[in-house]
Amino acid sequence: MSGSAKPQAIGVSVEGVTRRFAHAVKGDVFAARDVTLDVAPGEFLTLLGPSGCGKTTTLRMIAGFEAPDAGRIAFGGQDVTRLPANQRGIGFVFQNYALFPHLSVAGNVAYGLRVRRVAEGEIATAVRDVLALVGLAGYESQFPAQMSGGEQQRVALARAIVIRPRVLLFDEPLSNLDARLRVDMREEIRALQRRLAITAIYVTHDQEEAMAVSDRIAVMSGGTIVQTGSAEDLYHRPATPFVASFIGRANLVPATIVATAGDRVTVEALGRRFGIDAGTRAWRAGDSARLIVRPEAVTLARPGEPGALQGTVAARAFLGEKIDYAIDCAGVRLQAVRYNAGPGDLLAPGATVALTLADDALAIVADAGMGVSR
Repeated sequence: MSGSAKPQAIGVSVEGVTRRFAHAVKGDVFAARDVTLDVAPGEFLTLLGPSGCGKTTTLRMIAGFEAPDAGRIAFGGQDVTRLPANQRGIGFVFQNYALFPHLSVAGNVAYGLRVRRVAEGEIATAVRDVLALVGLAGYESQFPAQMSGGEQQRVALARAIVIRPRVLLFDEPLSNLDARLRVDMREEIRALQRRLAITAIYVTHDQEEAMAVSDRIAVMSGGTIVQTGSAEDLYHRPATPFVASFIGRANLVPATIVATAGDRVTVEALGRRFGIDAGTRAWRAGDSARLIVRPEAVTLARPGEPGALQGTVAARAFLGEKIDYAIDCAGVRLQAVRYNAGPGDLLAPGATVALTLADDALAIVADAGMGVSR
């Protein structure tokens, strides 16, 4: 993109923001409740959660499309809570692209600049530069109906960044694309955001997508943020059973705390005892818990391995590079994954298998929050 140097990245602060709606039957319904976030300058933060969790409502309040009933929103220290969307300096990429069908690619991308009364000569240069940036050089005269979904998404992205926004916002931008194109586009969006060094807030319900693009992820449920952290933190150190089950796949095995010693706890589960990291919670002997066992932490072997648990293969799904198994073990059905080593590597349903779980691959959470819907 041509013109003056790119603006310095700013932070976004969301403090205790709440949005409620009146429902004829349910009364007050909270789409977002006491949401608090701090997004660092140049950070890529994703709001992740199931449908109806409040992530899009939160994004729309940050954008200025909806007004909060309580709380404060600031861009770079400036209170923008009551500032109209067109005065906040945002770029917004919509789920449905929201392109003008009667305008060419150049016309769509230039729209925001024309609204801002930028000189036509500057507009032409900026449009050309930004289309080259998103891989659409030479597409100026094309119309949306002549383009694929991925190309239309690139136009929407170009339109959002050509105005040099202070904050770039994405609302489920890849949900209309096929699986392969989603992967390609998420990589392009992440690379572009890094190149521009712009603060970005992204909304998705896709856990893999969130983990692939984000510096940090804020997991939402029931209108609130339940945990914020890097993909690694959320995956290996979830704070609740909901986060454990929503970020990747997890076996949530009933467990009891047997003993505590410093930053370690001994837990009993599956008829065995495991020594694992206690995390941040102050555990006491006798507490009920859930042992988090990721499918890849379950090692499967032929029967007879010393010290191993015994289980029975209930089902399997061949997925090419890996095989997913359901294993019945000590009254619990466990998900397990085994990476494919060749045609003779399959375990048949009904087969008896040995299972081992590495203590350092396990985590533990309080036995609460299991009723939160996904």
